[in-house]
Amino acid sequence: MNTYATLKVERHGPVGWLIFNRPEQLNAMNNEMRDELADAWKELDGDPAVRAIVHTGEGRAFQTGVDVAEIAGDGIGMQRYQRSVEEWDLHFTSWHQQVWKPVITAVNGICAGGAFHWVADADIVIAASDAQFFDPHVSIGQVVSLEAIGLIRKMPVEAVMRMAFVGRHERLGAPRAYELGMISQIVDPPERLRDEAQALAEKIARNSPAAMRATKRALWGALERGLTDACRAGAGELVSMWGHPDQEEGPRAFAEKREPNWQDLTER
Repeated sequence: MNTYATLKVERHGPVGWLIFNRPEQLNAMNNEMRDELADAWKELDGDPAVRAIVHTGEGRAFQTGVDVAEIAGDGIGMQRYQRSVEEWDLHFTSWHQQVWKPVITAVNGICAGGAFHWVADADIVIAASDAQFFDPHVSIGQVVSLEAIGLIRKMPVEAVMRMAFVGRHERLGAPRAYELGMISQIVDPPERLRDEAQALAEKIARNSPAAMRATKRALWGALERGLTDACRAGAGELVSMWGHPDQEEGPRAFAEKREPNWQDLTER
């Protein structure tokens, strides 16, 4: 297991945890965090004992985007970030890293600007009842782009537009984010967020790892394609499970009224 300066990576039973750990900087992403995120996602995705992943932040903020202080201070940070965007060489979300295990983003506190990368790219998003969402990019002369493009596939276009153009002058609370489909669960009191995320991840982890991997590929792939092409690709993922041991184990366990003994992803 790797050690990280800006992140915490933990395992709790079948659930892997990836936690932003720069609470004094509201978990803003500096160069070191960008590099570490690429490794941390791959570490958890490659661990056969981890069947679902939860992503959250330490302190009073989930995440607040790029570390503006670093960019303003040394200039090098901005050069690296600009180059990675120009070359489409991004590695900081599970989608960027092609993580095919289920990923839950658990939003604690402030979620601002670039933090929406992890909201848009997660499979499931839950939030504490005191979470606040806003995108200040245009308020500081920056463009709203990649994060909002991802969100537009998950929630009403006008809601994303409003957030993009109002900037830092309006915040969404957890109830409104739920109404708009940005999140699927509000956790109250907020202190129970991690317990609820762990419980949800444990439910997910009871299912076939191979079937979930193929399912995630099919569903995310559908966002990239038109209807017919998406269904054709989805059919390929469906067929990929035919002959897999889990396809026989699932019905057998159901008939025998016991928990299934799924095959680890690395065993095939």
